[in-house]
Amino acid sequence: MAEQNKATLKDFIARFTANPAGGLSAPASEDILEAFMEWAQSSGTTLYPAQEEAILELLDGKNVILNTPTGSGKSMVALALHFDSIAHGRKSVYTCPIKALVNEKWMALCKEFGPENVGLSTGDATVNRDAPILCCTAEILSNMALCEGEKLTITDIVMDEFHYYSDRERGVAWQIPLLTLPQSRFLLMSATVGATEFFECEMTKHTGRQSVTVRSSQRPVPLDFSYSTTEISTEVQKLVNEGKAPVYVVHFTQAAAASNAQNFMSLDLCTKEEKVKINEAIKEVRFSSPYGPDVKRWLKQGIGLHHAGLLPKYRILCEKLAQQGLLKVICGTDTLGVGVNVPIRTVLFTQLCKYSGDKTAILTARDFHQIAGRAGRKGFDNIGYVVAQAPEHVIENLKLEAKSRQTGKKFQKRKPPEHGYVPFDESTYRRLIDAQPEPLTSSFRVDHGMLLNILSRETDGCKAMRTLIKDCHESAASKKQLQHRSFQLFRSLVEKNIVEFVKPVAEGYSHLRVNMDLQDDFAMNQPLSLYLVDTLPKLDSESPEYALDVITLCESIVENPEAILRIQQNKARTARLDELKAQGMEYNQRMEEIEKVEYPKPLREFIYGTYNEFAEQHPWVDVNVEPKSIVREMFENFSTFSGYVKQYGLQRMEAILLRHLNYVYKVLSQTVPDGYKNDELHEMEDYLGDMIRRTDSSLLEEWEKMAHPEDYQKRLESGTAEDEAEKAFGADKAAADITYDKKRFLGMVRQRIFQIMGNLAKQDFAAVLDSLADDLEEGQMLVDGEGKPWTENTLTEIMAAYTAEHHKFRLDVEGRALAHTIVSYEGDVMHIQQMLQDEEEFNDWSIDFEINLADSREAGIPLLKMLRIGEA
Repeated sequence: MAEQNKATLKDFIARFTANPAGGLSAPASEDILEAFMEWAQSSGTTLYPAQEEAILELLDGKNVILNTPTGSGKSMVALALHFDSIAHGRKSVYTCPIKALVNEKWMALCKEFGPENVGLSTGDATVNRDAPILCCTAEILSNMALCEGEKLTITDIVMDEFHYYSDRERGVAWQIPLLTLPQSRFLLMSATVGATEFFECEMTKHTGRQSVTVRSSQRPVPLDFSYSTTEISTEVQKLVNEGKAPVYVVHFTQAAAASNAQNFMSLDLCTKEEKVKINEAIKEVRFSSPYGPDVKRWLKQGIGLHHAGLLPKYRILCEKLAQQGLLKVICGTDTLGVGVNVPIRTVLFTQLCKYSGDKTAILTARDFHQIAGRAGRKGFDNIGYVVAQAPEHVIENLKLEAKSRQTGKKFQKRKPPEHGYVPFDESTYRRLIDAQPEPLTSSFRVDHGMLLNILSRETDGCKAMRTLIKDCHESAASKKQLQHRSFQLFRSLVEKNIVEFVKPVAEGYSHLRVNMDLQDDFAMNQPLSLYLVDTLPKLDSESPEYALDVITLCESIVENPEAILRIQQNKARTARLDELKAQGMEYNQRMEEIEKVEYPKPLREFIYGTYNEFAEQHPWVDVNVEPKSIVREMFENFSTFSGYVKQYGLQRMEAILLRHLNYVYKVLSQTVPDGYKNDELHEMEDYLGDMIRRTDSSLLEEWEKMAHPEDYQKRLESGTAEDEAEKAFGADKAAADITYDKKRFLGMVRQRIFQIMGNLAKQDFAAVLDSLADDLEEGQMLVDGEGKPWTENTLTEIMAAYTAEHHKFRLDVEGRALAHTIVSYEGDVMHIQQMLQDEEEFNDWSIDFEINLADSREAGIPLLKMLRIGEA
């Protein structure tokens, strides 16, 4: 909530809600402007001329394109639009490219308008979606626009970072609302939008409103540009010593950011007093993931890390500490250019080129200005500093030259990198400083998701689709290709019975609909979603591997997490190399064999064969299927999130793993029709969703703090805060009380048990004890049913006795069968006897567990106590 004694916009809205019916009055624009200016003045804010002009144009009912430098208060203009909208009883939307920025704006708007008036929808989390103000990603707004068009009740739209309109993959999401929402008033904002005449004409044509551009080159904090030829650690120390911290060090790979965070540990960045403040600020934070200890170690030295490979909770923590002025250096990637709120004084570019997906090239003028523009904090700095590092080999050669002049010795020049680099120098830097942003270009495309959304309309979806293609911003030739592709996609949806014809049809209504037998949230958001639906019937549903095979198909149609797959491949090659060495194979032969080794690709031949058949029948297919095994491997080995991270050394890319789990979970839950899910798949789906929620619940906690500030701490101490937060995110009773749905809860329990059994089978007894200890409160001892402590020696003796009798127990599909899990209840305690299936089929041993349901409800996870392992 807002600080005490500081008025919020919510306080000023109250004056427009006084009519007897309890609804909102219809105030004049002058009254809205007066109230907003009064609030701004009470907040100590003086509006710039460009801000005032843009607000007046909006209140006059016009569409506005706001093109002003970073840090010049575009968010203030957006606040005015939201204020005007809510004062008139209308609904407004704030949208931008990345979830982190949506989350940040959502929290800021909650503080001004009250949590009850602001909703969130990012695809990962949804809260209060029907609120008068909604914060969402551009894709969410685009899908809403496709589904409802002119019937959508959103009348005021803020599209931040509008230059993403040119993004090759995602730019279509910025174009669709402009084409499909004639009832809306638009505020398009970007520091680097370039020429705007085309967009003015288009918005006026589609909305009937006059459209204007408000421009300004005035920066609240001017920038000072310099070029550094000293080694980067020396430059960072110099900037901190000169009082130019906090410094954001811009890298173009996550690995480089983490590497420099470690390198900077040797610098003298913080005083003892500053370190005490940092320790105080993070003392309640749980750095529970495998990468957490590294993040904590850097933070304690005043060094933050910020990139997409970090779990959201660590990124949010870095942003908060930066906002409190506790960090001297932040090592991050170029996500800074998207407007994430990391307040800084100095931007330091480690290089001026980056790999863009197909080649390495010098930064575009737009990218450069987006990032450089973040330097300088309004209200804190009189000037912002932008520094570009010379290439590393150039800096090294300058040092060698100086040494050569002193000693008279010749030296061999360092060569530039062979990969991931193109030459740049100070003149390149100066050209970027003066360069104007490149023109925005259309990137409209058609896919199954778009068709499903637009065909789900009550009115004629086919006509709406034709109109959308006719009005899009592509060339005439490109529109013809889009029409052809959309017909191919449409025909494939009809052939697979995903879209069906309806008879009779009322005049003005659609003669098509999405198949009513599919789940309510059925979606085809992956390019090969139709391939998945087409191939599922070809799997053997009676096979013991069926559930895992479905998981493999889901994984094969989502984007490859290349960094993880490379590590998998390297591990597989190392194992194969050791094997070939043991066989005595010669070096050259070994190298030839090693080149053939790939990362795991289950069902490889089946997937490639069915895909080729599918592609022959659907010539519009323009992406390849990618078999892989990450989620499948986790299920096969009963891995926890942390366990898998440790297994492959993924500490620097925890968020990449989390994102992949989330993609597969969404495909499994939304694209695999319910008719193809057996009990084992439902169990996997529940467990996967639970793993994702438990790995990072930072947004849930933020919502709870804002919605219930007066008693959040009390609920946090009692362990119920996160449960209540899940309710606020639209979770149902079963999600809020994990024991409510007994079948689902048993599935979660069984997954925990199989993880323990998997570690027992590998004789990793330390991991067994760690897993069980995680369920204990601090200070509790890990004991069996008789109160005797569990130890590695105890487990070693027990399992030696078992293997002497039975060799090993089964963990295949039969070994995991539900029939071997015997469940009973005694009050609020659940008893599990998990029978061990041995190869001789005596099956006379079991592992016995006890689960306290009340404690599990409070903790939000199944809490297991292992009572005994022995003869049943």
